[in-house]
Amino acid sequence: MGTTDSAAPERSELRARPLAGPSPSGTSGRPGPHAFWRFLPALAAYLLLVSLLLATDTPVGDVARYTFYALWGVLLPGTLVFRTLRRRPHTLVEDLAFGALTGLALELVAWAVFVGIGAQSVAVAWPLAVVIPFAAVPRLRRHWRPTGYSRPSLGWSWSLSGAVMLSSVYFHQVCLSLYPVLPDKEGSRLSNDLPYLLSLAGNAKHNVPLTFPQAAGEPLYYHWFTFAHMAMTDLVGHIDLAVIQSRLMVPALTALGLVITAVVARRLTGRVWAGPLAALLVFAVSEFTAVYPNPVDSWTFGAHAVRLMSWASLSQAYSFPLLIALMGVVGEALRRSRRGDGAAESGESGDPAPLFGRRVYVLVALFALASSAAKASTLPVTLAGLALVGLVLLISTRRIPWNVVALGAVIGASQLFATAVIFHFESYGLQVIPFGNVKHYWADPQQLRSPAFQALVVTATLAAFVLNHQLKLLGMIPLIARRRFALEPVQWFLLGAAVAGPCAYLLVNGFNTSYFTLAALPFGAVLSAWGFCETFERARLGPRAKAALAVGALVLSALLTFAIHRYSGRWSAYVMRLAGDQSGGTSYSVLLPALAAAAALALAALVGAVLWRLGGRVWPALRGRGGIVLLTAALTAGTPGLFHDVLQSRESVWSYSWVMPGSQVEAARWIRAHSDPSDVLVTNSHCWQEREDPNAPLAKCDGNTRSWWLSGYSERSVLIEGWAYAPRTMALAGGGTAYYGPFWDQELFKLNEDAVYRPTAEILSRLHDRYHVRYVVVHRPSGAESPLLGELAKKVYETRTTAVYELS
Repeated sequence: MGTTDSAAPERSELRARPLAGPSPSGTSGRPGPHAFWRFLPALAAYLLLVSLLLATDTPVGDVARYTFYALWGVLLPGTLVFRTLRRRPHTLVEDLAFGALTGLALELVAWAVFVGIGAQSVAVAWPLAVVIPFAAVPRLRRHWRPTGYSRPSLGWSWSLSGAVMLSSVYFHQVCLSLYPVLPDKEGSRLSNDLPYLLSLAGNAKHNVPLTFPQAAGEPLYYHWFTFAHMAMTDLVGHIDLAVIQSRLMVPALTALGLVITAVVARRLTGRVWAGPLAALLVFAVSEFTAVYPNPVDSWTFGAHAVRLMSWASLSQAYSFPLLIALMGVVGEALRRSRRGDGAAESGESGDPAPLFGRRVYVLVALFALASSAAKASTLPVTLAGLALVGLVLLISTRRIPWNVVALGAVIGASQLFATAVIFHFESYGLQVIPFGNVKHYWADPQQLRSPAFQALVVTATLAAFVLNHQLKLLGMIPLIARRRFALEPVQWFLLGAAVAGPCAYLLVNGFNTSYFTLAALPFGAVLSAWGFCETFERARLGPRAKAALAVGALVLSALLTFAIHRYSGRWSAYVMRLAGDQSGGTSYSVLLPALAAAAALALAALVGAVLWRLGGRVWPALRGRGGIVLLTAALTAGTPGLFHDVLQSRESVWSYSWVMPGSQVEAARWIRAHSDPSDVLVTNSHCWQEREDPNAPLAKCDGNTRSWWLSGYSERSVLIEGWAYAPRTMALAGGGTAYYGPFWDQELFKLNEDAVYRPTAEILSRLHDRYHVRYVVVHRPSGAESPLLGELAKKVYETRTTAVYELS
């Protein structure tokens, strides 16, 4: 790989830097701290996570191998390539964060090549394809040790490190300390989707593209890049997929997501402290609710951004940092389009980030392709943001903004690639039904409400939706108000994407459309952090006032957390009684506690604002600072959800965690050790029958065909297991979370069942010769096998609940 830029810009930038006064990074020109102190925040965050992993029975060897994988298989090749694509260095943390995301994108190419040609055993060597050219080509060698970095302050570094450590502690409390790496007891519980996700990762170790493991040979039209990443982690790091899934992947990717959020926010806003603040807004400010506990069944407006989604949506964890990186490079391209504008180059706060240069479009293409099938909701909201900025520029300049057109073409092509090649135009049952996800809250089938009252219910429902998911975005209001909608292109882009997500949820029916809302939140969080920083700067707080603001936010968060946890039941009863809805029978009953709590807090804020204004007449120090106090309090109101999730995880069982008997896991793992990846299994287990009493007999299947323990823990394809998530059946689910109908090929299904209950030599021979079936796995709680099976096939494994027969 070559480069048209020489090392001269890096050196000239260093020479041009002033010897005195504030530096671009916000630090003085005096010598900085020793390297140990500069790297200590990152080291502390890493060591804390390692300690939490070791404390929860994660093998130390796996932690070491994962560290090796992250450094060798992701960070090193990605950082070298990123350095050739950006024009001048800014900070080391920026190079490493963008480099890691570049490495994840390159990893997908390496996965497709090595798995496609069957060279999985040497996949660990793929980074050499990058390392060797960078070591051999003189013009590339300089990227091993670039110069000219700005150094973030220790306060900035520790703030970001604190956000990462908070996420590690959170995951320890809600997942790591509660669930074993593998279910080891008959009453073990885990998230119902985890074996399914594990089966996709196992499939990705051997198939390009992936197939549907629960119906051998069935194509998988799904956003499966996450599982290619898991497969490469296994192949490069030689780590068990179960350890990757249940211990390593989510905390590491979340940490990367927080770091890239801070880097992108700092670069786009030109404000140093917008970085850690945006990271906290993304992770720590949750949905506003006055209800505790908050079971999944009562999630009012779809999936939550963080709460209870830690391991339930691995694609969300994987796609999140890629989306932030895409947002950053698209925003950087929009900054580049305004090189003649001083604000675009230096920023209003005096923290200039050197522009990436023309190769930013290569980065856009790289991250867009990686995001395209990481999560289906990411590119549409990005395109919506570009559409808005393009429209605004077209109207305001009366010229076609060709740079926006080029960005849209790159991302649009990536979306088309995913839609046509990966998703095969499957919609998974999603339909355009305006307000389909929320209109049941204002349903009045008997038309008993007056038009005025019905309009009030509709308005209150939409207000509850905005309050629930969008509270962390309040910081954008002063930003927009101060500029009177005369926004920069980057700000229009962030605003357009932030609005597009919730609009998609309100327009398209289906639970999964809530992921559009989640994809839009990072865009709004950066814009919100931008507005908060501007408001904070105008307040001109002294050291004591800053400390008081921080302490006040902590106190308010603690009070709200305690009050909701302790008194939410009484509050809900009081609100229902006040509304004359003591039975909770109205369509909007579930929304009333949060709406009433918001109204009470708004009233308190109004009273506080009046008192603050009156106090400003007596104490001049209060003048001009009420806005930052109010904004801080409003954002703090969304923090209890994170702590409530921890409390709820310790006090009650998550309703979407089901029993996964350890004996079944052992049987599946035995099959993995005694079979080839091409072997196919037959089983009579098609439903996940939950049982609270491990010794009680299981009920018959109720149509909930979400059995995937065998394919998940064996890492083998099954002729027919559970088909609730198959693309062809999800298209019939009408936007639901799963399909509950019969299997699509009843002739094949009969053959599958006959192998267990009515076996003949002809049936077993047909399965072996035509469908490559090696083992028949009997799940006896679903039904005992015919005695003839033991005469026609060799029993090779048996427990009280499971028997495995080998066909020959």
